[in-house]
Formats: sequence, structure tokens, C-alpha cells
Amino acid sequence: MNALLYFIFKVYIKIGLFFYSKKINILGKENIPKKGAILFTANHPNALIDPLLIATNTTRKTYFLVRAAIFKKKIVANFLNLLGMMPIYRIRDGVKQLSKNEEIFNNCQELLKSNESLLIFPEGGHSKKRTIRPISKGFTRIVYRTLDKYPDLKIYVIPVGITYQNSSKYPSEVTVAFGKPIIANDFYNTNDLNSSVKSLKNQVSNQLKKLTVYIEDDENYNTIISKLNNAKTDFTAINNVNLNIKNEDFSIKISSSKTRNLPLFYLIVVNSFFPYLIWKLIHKKIDEIEFIDTFRFGLGMVLFPLFYFLQGWTIYLFFNFKIALLYIIASFLLVLIHTKTSNTKGSN
Repeated sequence: MNALLYFIFKVYIKIGLFFYSKKINILGKENIPKKGAILFTANHPNALIDPLLIATNTTRKTYFLVRAAIFKKKIVANFLNLLGMMPIYRIRDGVKQLSKNEEIFNNCQELLKSNESLLIFPEGGHSKKRTIRPISKGFTRIVYRTLDKYPDLKIYVIPVGITYQNSSKYPSEVTVAFGKPIIANDFYNTNDLNSSVKSLKNQVSNQLKKLTVYIEDDENYNTIISKLNNAKTDFTAINNVNLNIKNEDFSIKISSSKTRNLPLFYLIVVNSFFPYLIWKLIHKKIDEIEFIDTFRFGLGMVLFPLFYFLQGWTIYLFFNFKIALLYIIASFLLVLIHTKTSNTKGSN
């Protein structure tokens, strides 16, 4: 039953992401082994949208390690568990909570032993900055503890770069790039664990710097990102952008246009007035900018379709089924046209 529900939610979320994103570019999908234990290690610019993008673009069921704070409400925790998400506790969650990680790590070991796939964000948190922050050793602990227990198990570590044109605006474009598999066994030396940890961390970090737009997080960061924004750079063209950064070439321009088809946008707002009003009220209360997209997408997946169907039902009561069906189709079509035709280039 859980497998069926997972499949249904996966399909629904994939459709939702199609309506929500102007374009989703998937690179390196051929690098994902069809069988075997996999640990995806991804950068984390956009809260819960990141794991959803990875899960809906792999054929394997993927389990995620995500921040424990979102598991506080039981109904939410049950839903997240259904999607394969597991809480990881940090010091900010309370020192006493850290002991719960032991059970989570044990679960991860057994999942890898069963040749399942896991996803972890080794930077330890989310950030919109176009850089790769220092990699924590948490994921190496999972890998090497698993190899301690199951030395004959082959574990693939696959870095994943996620790059948004603008992660806090709708609509946006995104590139998900799967890197070359790293065979963790090749780096595990039981006689020198510190060296093993460092080597695997470096392998992951070096790949991530090529799989997403990477700017050194130093005193020049703000200057470089400003120049790229002013050039209306297509950040989803990862290789081109990284080459421009390396060569200090910020001259490429993309013809600018209006960011929205305003008549179409206002028509959608009128047709979706109550869900849109709820979003505007919630938006003001979101403290972390990385969560804006998550809340907007969640509302878009629930409130907007529900509202359209309720309005369709009202039309059916006053007119007939055919007119109601045409209204519902037209409502979704308007959103899709707006998403796919809006210009996404610009500052972020």
C-alpha cells in the first residue's frame, strides 16, 4: 500500500513541478546505476524542492535525510515518512535530540544493505549562495559505518548539482546534474579513517563545484554575482557560466523582456483570488528565503487545484458538466501557459 501511495504522490508531484517550473533540465541521468546501493550527495539551495526534484527524476525510490524541525507535527511527519524522508537532528534542535540520529543512521545502513538509494545534503543546511560550502563528514559516517558492518557491499556515492535561475521566484528554471559515481569502497582505509573521510569529502566537493555554478565564497563573491546578474546570465547553463567566471568574462547579454505576461497573470490572479490571497498572507511570515519556493509550491499543489475544482463544481450546479469541465481545463491551461512563457532571466 505504501509503495502505491508513494508512486501516486511521485506522479502528482512530478506533474506539479512541470506546471510550476518553466524548464527542468536533467543532466547525467545515465550516471545513476540501475542496481546497487546509492548515496546521492547534493547541494541545497532551495529547501524541500531540492529532494523532490531528485526523487521525481530517478527511477529508484529515494530516501532523504532532511532537517528534523519539519517533523514536529505528527500529521506532517507521517506524510514525510510516506515520501521516504527521515529526520536528521542538529545541535539547534537540542543536545538531547542528537542521540536520535543513531537510530536514523542505523536505518540508513540497512537501506544501503538492501541496495536502496539515499539522499543527503552534505553542506549541512540550505543556502541560495552560488557556491559550495565546506562538506560535513556526516555522510562519510553513514558510508563507512555501513562498510564496517557489510564489507562486501558496494556503495556508489553520486554528487548532484542543483542550479536554479532564481530559487525564490515563480516561475523559474532549474538544472539537476548527476555526477559520475564514486565507489566509496575505493577510499575506505580501516587503518586511516581520517584520511578516508577527507578523501571522500574532497571527491564529492570537487564534483559539486563542476555540477553547479560555483563562485568562491570570499570578498569577491558579491562583485562577481552582481556582474553575472547584470549580464542577465542563464545560470542553468552551468558549464558556460563556470567558464565565464574562470575567464572573468561577464559580457554576455541576453535580450531582456518583461518578466511576466501581465494580462495573463492578472487573469490568473482573478480566477485564483482566494488561494492567491492566502499565499500573499503566508508569504509575509516566511523567515527563511530558501523556504519561499517550498511554501508556494505546496500551496500550488493543494489550494489552487482544490479551488478550481470547487469553482468547477459550482459552474456544474448552475450550468452543465461540459461547461464546468471546460472551465477547469482552461484554468490549468492558463497557469501552464504563464509558466512556460514567462521570462526568467534577471537578478536574483
